Amino acid sequence: MATDKQEQQEQAPEVTLRYIGHSAFTLESDGKVIAIDPFITGNPVATVTADDIQPDVILLTHAHDDHVGDTVKLADKTGCPVVAQVELSGYLASKGCETITPNYGGTAAFDGGTVKLTPAWHTSHHSEGGPLGQPCGLIVRFAGKSIYFAGDTALFLDMQLIGDEGIDVAVLPIGDFFTMGPDDAVKATRFVRPKVVIPCHYNTFPPIKQDPEEFRTKVEEQTNAKCVVMAPGESWTVTLQS
Repeated sequence: MATDKQEQQEQAPEVTLRYIGHSAFTLESDGKVIAIDPFITGNPVATVTADDIQPDVILLTHAHDDHVGDTVKLADKTGCPVVAQVELSGYLASKGCETITPNYGGTAAFDGGTVKLTPAWHTSHHSEGGPLGQPCGLIVRFAGKSIYFAGDTALFLDMQLIGDEGIDVAVLPIGDFFTMGPDDAVKATRFVRPKVVIPCHYNTFPPIKQDPEEFRTKVEEQTNAKCVVMAPGESWTVTLQS
């Protein structure tokens, strides 16, 4: 017999996750587009331009330039709101962006879904704005799916609490040097307990060179999750193991 959650997932529209490269993604469903950390211009692995993205909302994990990226340009072009931690939101508001300003533990609604801000262990500094609050992870609930974007982070034990949120897909950095590396990301997968894990934040620059296929092997040997490795520009329809 199908559970209530399974029935809801079967009835929900499809969600397409597109990997722009580095930590930049879009989520698309039912005509709505969410952009996450839209570092496109200057991204050496991106296969699209900022002009190719038409978001209805932008979600940010922290203030580093390789995550804020084209946020101001995209928000100005489309008029879409930007959801970011309160200090980063203040900086973006000064640039003319419409902002939604939650903080750790808070959930913000946007047209088509919600996002809850979780802790992340990293820093948050913008080349123009200076230090801008704290980094965060994002639990995005959209079209019946729960997708955790960890952002740039080290491994931390409280990821087990994030796992209690019922995560369908976890997007985790594996590059090492600036964030956790592959082995710690495998541990994070065990903590978060997603059905599917997707690696990001690797092979953009020399210090974060990694083999995602080795990570896939470790995830699928050491956890219950499926690992989906995406090339920049590739899209994947969110399909979940029962």
